Amino acid sequence: MTAEGAPRVERDGDVVRLTMCRPQRRNALSRDHLQQLLAAVTEVGESDAAGIVLGAEGPVFSAGHDFRDVLDAPLPEVRSLLALCTELMQTLEQVPQVVVARVHALATAAGCQLVASCDLAVAAESAGFAAPGGKGGWFCHTPMVAIARNVGRKRAMEMALTGDVVDAATALQWGLVNRVVPDSGLDAAVDDLMARAIRGSRASKAWGKQTMYAQLDRPERDAYATAIEVMAAASQIDGAREGMRSFLEKRPPVWTD
Repeated sequence: MTAEGAPRVERDGDVVRLTMCRPQRRNALSRDHLQQLLAAVTEVGESDAAGIVLGAEGPVFSAGHDFRDVLDAPLPEVRSLLALCTELMQTLEQVPQVVVARVHALATAAGCQLVASCDLAVAAESAGFAAPGGKGGWFCHTPMVAIARNVGRKRAMEMALTGDVVDAATALQWGLVNRVVPDSGLDAAVDDLMARAIRGSRASKAWGKQTMYAQLDRPERDAYATAIEVMAAASQIDGAREGMRSFLEKRPPVWTD
């Protein structure tokens, strides 16, 4: 049986859809919900699925941390909560699957961090994004780690300091999402992007995704050093050899990995 409020997990061919199902709590990332999401993502990460779609039900994608977990909590408890949240965000980057956020509504604070931590994101025109701590009393320190790496310094500072909602069109311009589509076309756009993102050798793509995250924030010299070693090693795997062989032989590739 599914635990109360646990994310819904549905396998659809090569893709697993994880859906947050706590609309009455605005899909807040409480401690237990973070644990449930982490367990679900980890389990899918160990499966043969090629992709993960992360979505939500209700009027809000996710309102971020549940203040009931934080208000009057001692420092070690809050620290462990934030560490758990960080573990989820990093796991989304570490799993071999392509992870696409399906954003149908408002994503704030750690909810916005969740979108920023996915590999790709598709937003409905009605979606919005915010790091509201800047206009409140608890600044969005950890959410801004992921958000800033998506949108850049000045835009991140604007989001962090004003706390204002950024609409979907602006989020697209700033690089927080990959696509913005009419609300009625959200699922079709997610499926289209996912289908294109998971084609090819799964082993090659998994290695490529993890190396991208490893090199993105390094100085160029270090990034090239990392990429050279991984790309050279990756040339030896079956997927790489089949891709090159099929190109040279002018035939469709046959992926076995």
